[in-house]
Amino acid sequence: MFRCSDCSGGFNWPAVRIALGEIAPWTLRSGGMTFAGLALVAIAVLRGQSLRVPRACWLRLVVAGFLSIAAFNVLLAFAQLMAPTSRAAILTFTMPLWSTLMAWLWLAERLDRRRFLGLGLGAAGLAALGLPLWRDGGLTPGLMLALIASLSWALGTIVSKRWPIPVPAITVAAWQLLIGGLVAGIGMLVFEGLPRIGPLQPRTIAALTFHVLGAQALAYFIWFTVIARLPAGLASIGTLMVPAVGTFGSVMLLGERPLPGDWLGLVLIVAASGAILLPSGRAEPLVARQSRH
Repeated sequence: MFRCSDCSGGFNWPAVRIALGEIAPWTLRSGGMTFAGLALVAIAVLRGQSLRVPRACWLRLVVAGFLSIAAFNVLLAFAQLMAPTSRAAILTFTMPLWSTLMAWLWLAERLDRRRFLGLGLGAAGLAALGLPLWRDGGLTPGLMLALIASLSWALGTIVSKRWPIPVPAITVAAWQLLIGGLVAGIGMLVFEGLPRIGPLQPRTIAALTFHVLGAQALAYFIWFTVIARLPAGLASIGTLMVPAVGTFGSVMLLGERPLPGDWLGLVLIVAASGAILLPSGRAEPLVARQSRH
């Protein structure tokens, strides 16, 4: 399941860039999130799971959905229009680093030796990516949008951890995707007007189909199925290979040629996420942790 999620999430980056060649960004994100959310609603109904959310939980659901899904997806669409997809993917998956820092600041989670190591590696990865671009004047607004998107996702994760919602995970995912689709739909009407999509090239149709069914509906279904069965930290290991797959997909499908600093930044950021997310050897067995709940 992790490998399927990694591939769908990684190859979604070049797929989105291809689709953006013919579909406006607000329209693409509105349609993608809405149809993915409806697909998860259908899956929840077929599985007999309730879609009801307690009234007291709606505010936290909307806030987390806006940060983790709506803002995240919309910002990345514009980031990919303004910057190379491979660099945007690498910068975006600094998310575990920001989550760790925010959890330390706002959830009082302890920063152990591994997390300090991960933060150091992450800072080195950002330096490997950013310093050459800063020196050459290539630190584009698109890369800043990718970085802001990663911060938005991390903040949404902190909201979800601080105020959990007592409903099935797929229900949370479905509603958050629909909230994201609504937000992007409003942006579409304000900035683009009614969608105007003409005949699409076969390449764009294939990329759009993969984006909606594979990288949104299927990937979120896999992710929330996994996270319902495993601790969040262990499940998050499945994100480690996404920037690598996204970078290689950009090379194969978009013809991008990352610089040596990009590859170094990729290696350091994946290593940083691994240092933060991988369980330590002294951690108690998963079965023992689950038996107490």
